Amino acid sequence: MGEGIRWPKGFAPDAAPIHVVNRIETGTAPEIVWRRLIHAAGWPAIYANASDVAIEGGGADLFAEARFSWKTFGVALRSEVKEFEPETRIAWEAVGIGVTAYHAWLIAPTGTGCTILTEETQYGLVSRVGRLLFPTRMERWHQKWLEALAA
Repeated sequence: MGEGIRWPKGFAPDAAPIHVVNRIETGTAPEIVWRRLIHAAGWPAIYANASDVAIEGGGADLFAEARFSWKTFGVALRSEVKEFEPETRIAWEAVGIGVTAYHAWLIAPTGTGCTILTEETQYGLVSRVGRLLFPTRMERWHQKWLEALAA
């Protein structure tokens, strides 16, 4: 996966209380996966854990430095795209009540398809309580998201 995730200061997995990693191999072309991933307005149709997605200034697709709001795991988040390299990588920082997170995605071509990797680190009381009560919930939901992107 190339150089891997470019963790900003304070979000590296070795320091974060919560770190989730999911990966999938698919025969789907990287450009198709990318279009599905940046089409944030369409997330609720492929990822049932996302709702109320709204990009500041309107539009349906994420872009470099886009700011957007949404809900996931029942938490309202304000997010900002921090990395945006078409068909290769995207990452955003998310802040909500009791949670601060960094969610990164890498897409690497493989023959006729690609590998999709997503990693997330989190801080905050809501994050920690959620992890204690539902220890594998985030991994399961992220895997469902990957499977929808890969379909």
